[in-house]
Formats: sequence, C-alpha cells, structure tokens
Amino acid sequence: MAVQVLINLLLSLFWLLVTGSYTINNALLGFILGLLLVYFMKDILPGRFYIITLYKVIKLIFVFLIELIKANIDVMRIVLQPSLKNEPAFFTYDTDLKTDWQVVLLSNLITLTPGTIVVGLSEDRRQIYIHAIDFGEKEEEVEGIKSSLEKVVREVGEQ
Repeated sequence: MAVQVLINLLLSLFWLLVTGSYTINNALLGFILGLLLVYFMKDILPGRFYIITLYKVIKLIFVFLIELIKANIDVMRIVLQPSLKNEPAFFTYDTDLKTDWQVVLLSNLITLTPGTIVVGLSEDRRQIYIHAIDFGEKEEEVEGIKSSLEKVVREVGEQ
C-alpha cells in the first residue's frame, strides 16, 4: 500500500512539473491521473489497491465510533441506576483472526470500548479473555463482537 501511495504522489508531482502550473486544481488533476495509473498498475504492484484499504480503515473507524457510543450509553445506564443490577463477568472469546496485528487491534478496540477490557490472550492467540462490566449471555456478547469489530478488522487485513 505504501508503495502505491508513493507512486501516486510522485506521479502527481511529475504532473505538476511537466505542466508548469502549480495550482490546487492542477495538483488535484495530477493526483487523480496518478490514481488512475496506479489502478491500472495494481496487478504488478504489491498489495491490493490502496483506496480499497483506505475505505476499509475509514469503515473500521466508523464502526468503532458507533460501538463506542453504544457502550458509553450502556455504561451510563448502569452508573445512573439507583441500585446496581449489573452482573460483571469474565468470558473467553474465540477469534478467527489469523495475524498477530489483527488480534492486537481487536483487543485494543475491545479494551477502548467502555465496559469491557481484555485481560489476556491464549498462547496460540485464538482466545481472548475479556472482562465485561455487565454480562448478559455469552452467545450475545460473542455475536456482538464478531458481527461488528472482528468483521471490520478482518476486512482491513484481507489482501
């Protein structure tokens, strides 16, 4: 991906030098033309087309922000109750992620979400040990993580 971005920027700079016009419109045109050339060269360049990866990263950020807002509302609901009725618990989450950086990213996203914290990983990095401040049913908690955070982390890591 970094190679593609670098080539796109170099082609944009080359466009500016060849045309001799250093306006924002011309720079944008050079960037778009460089983007098209990188797209046509995507089969010989390493990795997938970088705009797709950029889209997946932005999607990950939005999904995380949505989960963050939902978790904040849940924690606020727990804190503002007159009497505490939450049931904290530890549970094991089985992940299908393949690479270490994906497991670390998922663990960080879970920890950054209020009400949950990752307390450990198994040796084979296939199980994540999580503490939840309000634990419902394990299937519900697992499905919530698998259908949102793990799904977008997996999409970002796909080649």
